[in-house]
Amino acid sequence: MSADSPLRIGVIGLGMMGRNHVRVAGEVDGVVLVGVADPMGDRFAVAGNVPILDTPEKLIDHGIDMAVVAAPTGDHEELGLLLADAGVHTMIEKPLAQTHAAAVRLRDAFAAAGLVGCVGHIERYNPALQELKKRLGENQAGEIFQIATRRIGPFPARIRDVGVVKDLATHDLDLTAWIADADYEHVDARAAHKTGREHEDLIAITGLLSDGTITNHLVNWLSPVKERLVMVTGTKGAFLADTLSGDLTWFANADVPTEWSAHSHLRGVAEGDMIRYAYPKPEPLKVEHEAFRDAVLGVRNDIVTMAEGVRVVEVAERVIASAARSATKTD
Repeated sequence: MSADSPLRIGVIGLGMMGRNHVRVAGEVDGVVLVGVADPMGDRFAVAGNVPILDTPEKLIDHGIDMAVVAAPTGDHEELGLLLADAGVHTMIEKPLAQTHAAAVRLRDAFAAAGLVGCVGHIERYNPALQELKKRLGENQAGEIFQIATRRIGPFPARIRDVGVVKDLATHDLDLTAWIADADYEHVDARAAHKTGREHEDLIAITGLLSDGTITNHLVNWLSPVKERLVMVTGTKGAFLADTLSGDLTWFANADVPTEWSAHSHLRGVAEGDMIRYAYPKPEPLKVEHEAFRDAVLGVRNDIVTMAEGVRVVEVAERVIASAARSATKTD
């Protein structure tokens, strides 16, 4: 790798996310996709003229500077350690690993090798949440009271090795701590198993962050309606981010009294202006890849680090343990 030559990237795993990574990797300036690896081959014909290899070892031997691991969660540790040993900068799809111990081993391996290791928590790069984070930093909402998320939708048959907590809820656990710039101090959870699988398919989580913010997360694979919503409530009003559309709406607390007495008792906090903001909406996955590239080049450090990925897995395991304890109490 030289300053004048593009970074050579490879993708491991051609499932749904892997196919998206292949598409986007070919669009990033300064990066060239040189190979993909999947034991099942290129079933969906997304690789084009890029070599299709049947093992990650062959991809490494082909010569890569960077890799994206988009394989099943249970394979993350083995593949990540292989890439770290080979000296390849790596982005591993979320969650970082299936267990906290495995996530720690990955974090330590990349740190010891002096490599960029990051986690594909793509929601951080969603334009609605980027704009929300900026406006919170400007104190537009005042003191934050609560962050509530709702992430629901149909069951994805492709997910087999983890439940809804480690697949979907890890998005919310990560983005909430990132938005608030605070860690989870406490979590309580209730889970359900409605589809006959080993892992949970519904979870309701209540949390407390280190800054005193209350959090709520409703996540399931049981809804015919797909929603990805984040609401942040503070002293000055509330933000509602829709990460499916990339929209951010502001609901201000009114600074004028309500004169319609017949309805004043229904209002609680006074209703003020509502604004849906306009801002650029680049594709989150491309922004994530650009951040990965820039971290490898040493230009900037805007990645989700493996240390952060470890914390997300640790909180997810606390959520699952809390849900198990709650189920035991009610049996």
